[in-house]
Order: sequence, then structure tokens, then C-alpha cells
Amino acid sequence: MNKFLQFTFIFALTFLAFAPSAQAQLSSQHAIGARFGSATGITYRYTLNPDRAVEGILSVQSNSTYSRFRLVGLYQYHKPLVDNISWFWGFGGSVGSYTGKAYTTDEGKRFDKYSELALSVDGIVGLEYKIPSAPLAISLDAKPYFDFLQESGFNIVNGLGFSVRYMF
Repeated sequence: MNKFLQFTFIFALTFLAFAPSAQAQLSSQHAIGARFGSATGITYRYTLNPDRAVEGILSVQSNSTYSRFRLVGLYQYHKPLVDNISWFWGFGGSVGSYTGKAYTTDEGKRFDKYSELALSVDGIVGLEYKIPSAPLAISLDAKPYFDFLQESGFNIVNGLGFSVRYMF
């Protein structure tokens, strides 16, 4: 089932990327805000031209056994769907650190603290709604990535996110 979902995601992304449509009009040069999901952080988008932008995401993720810090850079294409809703897709990469916390299991097995470099190739696809009466936009996206060092695998679920941005 997992392979089927991956194939469907890649097929849909490829179809949407090459489907003819009008140019999106990104209405502001800058947008800054917060991104929520399995990893929470700060997002900044800079508009290069009316349908393309670059985005940086600084995120942290933590639980009882590890913490992760990541700096993501993405190049994005934006296309309109209806009035204030557009869809976007893009690609990029990330670098950061992965830290395993020291802990002891219920069985008494001890794990020491360790730290590793995090390096990945990232993609993104999502929807954005610009609130007409305010300089705000909200978006929902999937940011799948391929980790080279820790997990060495393709990850879709951890990349789901919701963002709120102030546009100026």
C-alpha cells in the first residue's frame, strides 16, 4: 500500500506540474510566518517573479528520545486555482542536526546521547489561500523528503504542514 501511495503522489505531482494553466500572481514580495506539523518552525518566502518563489523553513522537532533541527531551502512554482486560492509545488534540500537523547528503557537498557548531521532532498506540494481583507495567507502542504544519513529513506507523513504567513 505504501508503494501505491508513493506512486500516486509522484504521478499527481508530475501531472499538475505539466498541466497548462494561467500564471499565478503572488501578491507580495515577502511573506513570513509559522509552520505547524510534525516539525514546527518559522517560514520565509521571497517572490522572484509573479509565479515563482524561494522559501526557507527553520524547523525543530522533538520527542522523548530525539530532537531534530533543520534548515530547508525550496524553489517553488505557484499556479492559480480559483479567486484567492493557488496551488504550488517545488523542490530543494535541507541540512541540520539529529540528536538522540540519553534515556533508559523500562527493561533497564541504557541509550547514550549522540548527535548526527541531517541531510536531505526535499519536495513540496500544497494549497494556499490569501485572505482578501488582510495581508495574511494560510497554506496546507505536504513536504516529502529523502534523508541520506539517519533514516536513508523516503518520508511523506512527517512532512505534512500548515502555515500562516504575513505578507508584505
